[in-house]
Amino acid sequence: MGTAKEEVKPKVEEPAKEVKEEKKDPAVLTIEDIREHCRLLERSVVSKESRFAVRVLRGLPVTRKKLTSPILRKIINGFYTHSATERDALLNYLDEAMETDESESAIANIRLRGAKSANTPLLPEVDCYLHLLTLLHLVDGGNKEKALKCSDVLVDKVASQNRRSLDHVAGRCYFYHTLSHEAVGQLASIRGFLHARLKHATLHNDYEGQGVLINCLLRNYLHYNLYDHANKLVLKETFPEQVSNSEWARYLYYLGRIKAIQLDYSEAHKHLVQSLRKAPSSAIGFRHTVHKLSTVVQLLLGNIPERQLFLQPANKEALAPYFELTKAVRSGDVGKFDVSRSKYVDQFKSDRTFTLILRLHHNVIKTAIRRISLAYSRISLADVAAKLKLESPKDAEYIIAKAIRDGVIGAVLDHENGWMQSKENSDIYCTREPQLAFHQRIQFCLDLHNHSVKAMRFPPKNYNQDLESAEDRREREAQDLELAKEMAEEDDDLM
Repeated sequence: MGTAKEEVKPKVEEPAKEVKEEKKDPAVLTIEDIREHCRLLERSVVSKESRFAVRVLRGLPVTRKKLTSPILRKIINGFYTHSATERDALLNYLDEAMETDESESAIANIRLRGAKSANTPLLPEVDCYLHLLTLLHLVDGGNKEKALKCSDVLVDKVASQNRRSLDHVAGRCYFYHTLSHEAVGQLASIRGFLHARLKHATLHNDYEGQGVLINCLLRNYLHYNLYDHANKLVLKETFPEQVSNSEWARYLYYLGRIKAIQLDYSEAHKHLVQSLRKAPSSAIGFRHTVHKLSTVVQLLLGNIPERQLFLQPANKEALAPYFELTKAVRSGDVGKFDVSRSKYVDQFKSDRTFTLILRLHHNVIKTAIRRISLAYSRISLADVAAKLKLESPKDAEYIIAKAIRDGVIGAVLDHENGWMQSKENSDIYCTREPQLAFHQRIQFCLDLHNHSVKAMRFPPKNYNQDLESAEDRREREAQDLELAKEMAEEDDDLM
């Protein structure tokens, strides 16, 4: 029997109905975000969980870009309903409202506090956070004098409180207090205050504030080139391991600068590599600063940075002067090095690497001597002086003698004939250098593993879930006794 084929009609797709969603004004979204941040801070205080405060501060860089005077006026008027004095004090830092301001009308109907809590004072954490937003707006707007006054009032407000739930917000307040004084050239005036707060944070186990204050003091000392004071602070203060990776990255960068000035280039390079590892990928400016110092330190160590570092799109423009400097050092061309140094002298001084770059002149000469010793089995001292652009063959003799003593080259000086005799190159695999390099890489991997294990986060109070309670243990022991008695009675019956 045949079956009739049914015609399948193609389904006509109905046009999707366009759902018109009203887009909220960016100012309204910003105010709602700040209101949510204040709720998270209140939740952090009630639950005694600092992770909510950390979440708020982690979004601070995004929030500060959206701040405007109308938004801040609405926030201050909406939250400071309990005190007209505090409200007016914050409003004085902002510009006066314009009559034809569209943002004011868009956010006029938003209510930030309920009727019941309108007369209740704000929590210190919320109060300091809103004050901090005002300070950030002044700093970004270039109002240095107002930012200075605002930061002084803010840190006095923070110092008057002794609450562990305020520690994370207080750390950010100390940092921007330092930046506001640095902008007007008054960093030395707050050094005593920072030391006093560091002592308070250390005694009260405020790890976040302790880490921020140590970094602020190191920044203060290095700004005035007080490297001995910075080194003493590092030796006497232990940097807490509980702080965020951003503070660790800053601390390791400052350590790298101190060690580089003290000629300890190996330790400086180690700290700078760790700083790059811990720095956020979004902190492009900070990473450029660390890369610049790391490049100079590697050149002082006799190493050549990877070419790929300078060719990356994010680094190509910022690291261009250091790329030319690296090429001059790698080729051992003294003339090219002097041209690069004089061409970018202002850039190097602004990056605060010019002092270290001046030390590279000797490394360029050593590189040139190494290339000469590899290219010539025997060469006269006069020719060496000409290649190195030295004044006399006597200067070339002294430089070559020092290079031989330091183990840079394997050669012999013939004083009577006035030439340098190169030795045959020995096999490097017959020495301990491969073993030492392998040991260094193993040590790096082990340190990375240990830091990763320490950074792991476990659920709170999860260690005793599988442990039995005292009542369960007593019941289990009673059952074991009954079972033992029954087994003993059975044995007696059998006998």
